[in-house]
Formats: sequence, structure tokens, C-alpha cells
Amino acid sequence: MASNIPVRHYLQFADFSADEYAYLLERSAFLKAKFKRYETWHPLHDRTLAMIFEKNSTRTRLSFEAGIHQLGGHAVFLNTKDTQLGRGEPVEDAAQVISRMTDIIMIRTFGQDIIDRFAANSRVPVINGLTNEYHPCQVLADIFTYVEHRSSIKGKTIAWVGDANNMAYTWIQAAEILDFKVNFSAPTGYQLDQSMLSAGSKNHLTVFSNPLDACRGADLVTTDVWTSMGYEDENQARLKAFKSWMVTDELMAVANKDALFMHCLPAHRGEEVAASVIDGPQSVVWDEAENRLHVQKALMEFLLCGKL
Repeated sequence: MASNIPVRHYLQFADFSADEYAYLLERSAFLKAKFKRYETWHPLHDRTLAMIFEKNSTRTRLSFEAGIHQLGGHAVFLNTKDTQLGRGEPVEDAAQVISRMTDIIMIRTFGQDIIDRFAANSRVPVINGLTNEYHPCQVLADIFTYVEHRSSIKGKTIAWVGDANNMAYTWIQAAEILDFKVNFSAPTGYQLDQSMLSAGSKNHLTVFSNPLDACRGADLVTTDVWTSMGYEDENQARLKAFKSWMVTDELMAVANKDALFMHCLPAHRGEEVAASVIDGPQSVVWDEAENRLHVQKALMEFLLCGKL
């Protein structure tokens, strides 16, 4: 396998081109098929993934840890509370040390600036496992799930109902790169930060004050919890503000007949989504969750080996 390819990072969806995403989606399907056939595939034999967590995780930790194992490598779990990072060691210093002992690093943290600083001082690829601003691995898994069920996402309409959070901003980046549309709807006071939108992304974005209008004619309806990690103090205010933004059967009914429903999980039934929707026939949330494993295997393989 190639070992002298340039170091690249995956810190936001905009870091890769449409052609690279086409390869990653194809490779994800290849690796998923191998997984289902119990076929051994170890392109990352003896490689080490460092997983650094400042935020709680279920799917991110499990999918990365299982994924590197299935590719022949192994993972080291680091919680910032248990490391010198939790005692004030500079991010830059930690990056210098950790990247000398491992082959690839995944970080799940708060501000995007933290992961940007880490990557700037890392000798190995760094992957964004989630920040306040972006969640590229999740949206990559969501797009792969859509492609599995409905083929190409190009030209389709995705309805985002809920908070202007890391998922929403990542979907908007993806829309510009992969040429689809995002219909966005959130309550007053929780709108998108225009400074985080590129001129090109705005051409793929329509903002609606009524979530019903955002879902009309959509090919995919998706949402997330109303209170993301780090915003728990706002929970009661958010529950009140977002009460009309639950994805219900009524919203799904105005989407296209074959529209899918996605949620990155964990979900709160009766808050951001009705139980009848997330547990209904249009929901693909369990495929979506599993696909984190497969797209992240493709991602780690690509960053360490290039195109195979």
C-alpha cells in the first residue's frame, strides 16, 4: 500500500472534491459488501488510530474503533479528561506528540478552531469526528445511505427541519459540492449564521419559515436533536421555541411519496421527531447508523493509502 502520499485532513465536508466523494461512495459500497460476506481485508495492517474524545459518543467511537480493526489496524481511545490535554497542555504540543506515535487521528471536540490547530501541527491525517460547527463523517454516511436506497443525490431536495447546527452546515456544504438542494427551516432566533455560508452554497439553499413548506416535494427529510452537546443550558428555551418543528406524519406527507427520513441519533421521540416517523416505513435511521462504519473505513483507507 502507498505510504508516501501527502498528508491530508478531513475537517469539514468542503475538504474533498465531488470526484473524491464519488470514489469514497463507491469504496464504501465495496467495503460494506466485504463486511457482509465476512471477507478479511487488511489494507491498514499494523496502523494505529488515535481517537480523542472531548464529547460523549456512541456511534462515533464504535464505528471508528470497529472500522480500524476490520481494516487490520487498532485504535487507542483517549478521553481528554484522562490526558494532559485535560490539564491544560496546548493543543499544538499534543498534536506534535500524538502524531509521532500513531498513523491517523480522529477528534471529537467542541470548537472547530481546536481541530484546525491540532491538524496544523499533526504529521498524520486528522479526521473530524464532530465539532460544534461541522459533522462531515455523519453527512457522508447519510449521503451513502441515500445512494444505497435511491441512487444519486444530485439534483435532489433535502429538507432540514430544526436547529442551525453542525449537521445543517455540513449538509449545506455537501449540497454545493454534490449539486443538490437544501430546504432549511428553523424558528426565529435559531437561523443560520450567514458568515458560515459560502457564496456558492447559498445557490443551493432555500430558507423557509414554515417547516411544512420546507418538506414539500423533498426527497429526504432529516433532523437532529434540538439541543446539541454544549448547549444544555438552553434546553428549556429550545423545547419551547422548536415545538412546531417536530417531524410528523403531516410533514412527511407533503414530501415526495418515496421520500426517506433520517436522523443522526440519539433521537428524542415526541420532540424533534414523532415515533410514527422514526419507526415508520420511510425511516432508514438504522442503515444510516451502520453506514458510519463503512464510510469511515473508506475514509481512513483513502487518507492512508490513496485510491486503491
